[in-house]
Amino acid sequence: MDKNKVFEEFYLTIKAVLKASESILEIYRSDFDKMIKTDGSPVTIADLTSSKIINDILKETQIPVLGEEKVKEPYIVRKHWEKMWCVDPLDGTKEFIKKNGEFVINIALIENNKPVYGIIASPVHQKIILGGKEFGAYHISYENALFPEKWEKLPVLSEKIETVYMISSRSHFSGNLKNLSDTLEDKYGPVKSIVMGSALKFFDLVMGDAHIYPRFAPTMEWDIAAGQAIFEAVGGKVIEVETGNPLTYNKEDLENPYFIGVNPSISLSLEFYH
Repeated sequence: MDKNKVFEEFYLTIKAVLKASESILEIYRSDFDKMIKTDGSPVTIADLTSSKIINDILKETQIPVLGEEKVKEPYIVRKHWEKMWCVDPLDGTKEFIKKNGEFVINIALIENNKPVYGIIASPVHQKIILGGKEFGAYHISYENALFPEKWEKLPVLSEKIETVYMISSRSHFSGNLKNLSDTLEDKYGPVKSIVMGSALKFFDLVMGDAHIYPRFAPTMEWDIAAGQAIFEAVGGKVIEVETGNPLTYNKEDLENPYFIGVNPSISLSLEFYH
């Protein structure tokens, strides 16, 4: 599938992230209030505004939407969905509130419980990554988003790694990270650490600037689905630490199991976790 075909097929998702980004940045540059949801997590008017914009645009596809800030259909309804959009309209709300720029918009297309397409957009950096196994991955500036002939095709990740860079969350830490780091150091030598919020981490993974992303703290399906689709498009894997299997979606419980995103050049035993 060439760039023009990808653009035609997923134009609405590109339109959605560009339009949502405008509203998010306008709010980001203002004084805004934060609210606390029933689960204890923060939410802002930017989350809600972005959600409405994206949902309104994706309605044109007639594919159901599962989103963080959207009323969730019960599993008895969802389990019959062969296709769905999985949307986080503002991933990294804590970072948005801190105004450190480490937040993104995530949209993934799920087919039969697998992510087949993803787009992640960074409003602050004005950058997009998108991709899927069937057509590869692309790095795109906002100004070129509507001009597929200017998109940068990303190579499959196959180069030998000299130094392993492990990227982890700015807002969550687990003792399992040390066990994993020790395991990697035994095999590959000293491991360097990168700390970053939100699915912005997938920019580094997909472009080969980071090689492994462990997550031993709660995430939801909309946090990771887009990143998994894009990372798989360049040869990466996002696997459950308990089973070694790829993450799946549209589950009855929408919380992800603990997982690791790993570059194909890294051979990883999961025994460190057990």
